[in-house]
Amino acid sequence: MRRYEIDVHAVSRGSAQTVYELLRAGETWPTWSGLGSFTLEQPSPMPDRDGVAASGVGADQAVGAIRLFRTGPLRSREQIVELVPGRRLSYVLLSGLPLRDYRADVDLTPTSGGTEIRWRSTFAAKVPGTGWFYRWFLGRFLDQTVRGLAGYAGRASSPAG
Repeated sequence: MRRYEIDVHAVSRGSAQTVYELLRAGETWPTWSGLGSFTLEQPSPMPDRDGVAASGVGADQAVGAIRLFRTGPLRSREQIVELVPGRRLSYVLLSGLPLRDYRADVDLTPTSGGTEIRWRSTFAAKVPGTGWFYRWFLGRFLDQTVRGLAGYAGRASSPAG
């Protein structure tokens, strides 16, 4: 089965911590992405870093949390599978699109003026012959999403913020 990859980048004036907090807080995604709505389907069953529960926006969205995003008739159920504070958020698609083994890794690299955001997704198509379409469709969507995140994080980090 053929694997597809999408790899998009953007640079934000926002700090890596600001970008990470926006990624972790699914409720912010409809603000800066093309997604219509967010629902936390299942909070994380695991305590946060060092066994201490976090507080604040997105605190219940640690490893194991299941998040549901809707846009029109499309639904995407995703589970957070890896968090590295200020550096990485990874998730897998549980249902919603006809894809197998979808995983996205969003890596954050601090730069002198902000943060480089790299959003990399890999998957296989469930229906033979449709992988090219989902690579094109999701590639456009993720490019728009990473640019929206970069811009929003830059504004959120600015003094006028």
